[in-house]
Amino acid sequence: MTIKTCAFIVSFLLCVILSINTKAQDSSDHKISMHWQITSVTQYHPRFTSPYEGINSMVSNEDPKTSVTSTLFFNYSPIKNTYFVFNPEVSGGEGLSKTTGIAGFPNGEVYRVGSTAPQIFVARLYAEQRIGLSKIKQFVNDDQNQVQERNNQDYLSFIAGKFSITDFFDNSQISHDARTQFLNWSIMGNGGWDYPANTRGYTMGGVVQLFYKDWEARTALVGVPMTANGAPLQFKYNKAMGFALEIAKNNIWKKSDKSFGVAHFGIFRNIARMGSYSEALKNNQPDITATEIYGRTKDGYYASMDNHFGVHHWFVKGSYNDGQNETWAFTEIDNSIASGYTYTGFKGKRKNDVAGIAIVTNGLSDIHKAYLAAGGYGFIIGDGKLNYRRETILETYYSWSIKNKFYITPNYQLIINPAYNADRGSINIFTLRLHVEI
Repeated sequence: MTIKTCAFIVSFLLCVILSINTKAQDSSDHKISMHWQITSVTQYHPRFTSPYEGINSMVSNEDPKTSVTSTLFFNYSPIKNTYFVFNPEVSGGEGLSKTTGIAGFPNGEVYRVGSTAPQIFVARLYAEQRIGLSKIKQFVNDDQNQVQERNNQDYLSFIAGKFSITDFFDNSQISHDARTQFLNWSIMGNGGWDYPANTRGYTMGGVVQLFYKDWEARTALVGVPMTANGAPLQFKYNKAMGFALEIAKNNIWKKSDKSFGVAHFGIFRNIARMGSYSEALKNNQPDITATEIYGRTKDGYYASMDNHFGVHHWFVKGSYNDGQNETWAFTEIDNSIASGYTYTGFKGKRKNDVAGIAIVTNGLSDIHKAYLAAGGYGFIIGDGKLNYRRETILETYYSWSIKNKFYITPNYQLIINPAYNADRGSINIFTLRLHVEI
C-alpha cells in the first residue's frame, strides 16, 4: 500500500469521525474543517448521424461510460486569519469517446487522462493569509474548505500554492459545480476562457483578493501546462504563464436577502508554447503542434450575471478569446453565450430538490474554423473535415435529495452540431449522477 493510499484512508477516517462528533453545531470559532464527497457520473448516448469520423470524433456506437471522483476537504486555521487547505482526491473511470468529440463536453467531472484506473493525487494544497480592512464581522458556517468562525467582512486575501483558478474566479452560485449543478463544461463555466490548468483542472501560483462592502476584486498569476492539455506545469515570466483579473459586484440589485443580483467581469491572458493556426495552415497537412514556440498568447474576457428571485434563479454568461493560437488547457471554444434557470421552491420532503435547464451556444474564430476544415486536430475536437455551424447544447436536470446530502440526479443533454460540425449529430446524452457529501 503506497503512502498516498495510506494518507487518503487515514484522512477519510478522520473526516468521518469529525463529522460524527460535530453534528451539534455551536457558534464558536473552529480551527479545523473536514468534509468529504464522492460523485459518480454515468452517461450514455444512442447512435447518431455519423457519415465520417476523425481522430477526435465522438463515436456513434459505444457503451455507457462512468467516471468517479472522491475528495477530502481539510482547512486548518492555526491562528486567526491564517488558513491551510489540503484536498487529496481520487478519480477514475472515463468519459464518452475518451472525452473527445464535443467542445462543450457533457461531463464536468471527467478528466482527459489516458488511464481509467483510480488514481490518487493532491488536488489542492495552499495557504491563505487575510488582513482585515474593517471591524465589521460576519458569521460563516463550516463548509468545504471553510472553517466556522466570525471573520472580517472586509478583508484582503493572499493565497499561494496549488488550486483550481476557478475556485476563486468565474464563480456562479447557479452554474459552477458539476457535482451538484449543471454538468456541461460550457455551462458550468465560461467556455471561452481557456483557463490555465493541468489536465485535471489544477494549477500552481498566487491569488490576491479584495473584499470590500459589496465589491470584490481578484487577480492571479499561475503556471500553465508544458504541453497542451498536459499534466506537468511550468511558469516562465512572459513566456509561459496565466494571468487573470476579475471585478465582481454583489447586490447589484437587491430587494431582500433572497432576491438579489451578482455580476462578474474578468479579463485574461495565457502565454505558452502554443502553435499558430495561421502558421499551421501553410502546410499541406496542418499540424498545430509543429508550429509551437514560447511566448504566444491567448487574450480574452468573460462576464456573467446571477439573478436570484427567491426560489427562482437565473443566470446569463458570455466569454470570448481571440482564437489565433492553440487551445492550451480547457477546451476548444473561442466564444460562448449561455443562459439558464433553476428552481428551488419544492415543498415538504422535496424542499432540498433542485430543477434546472440551460442552453449554450459555442463558436470558433475564423482561423480556427479554417484549421479544422483543412483536417487539423486539437486535443479534444477534429473530425478530419468540417461543415461549420455553432455548437449548441441544451441541458436539463432534476436533483433529487434522498437523505443527509445524498443526491440522485437524472440529466439530459441535446448536442446540436457536435464539434461545430453540421454533418454529424445531433447527439442525445442521458446521464445519471450520484453524489454524497458530509
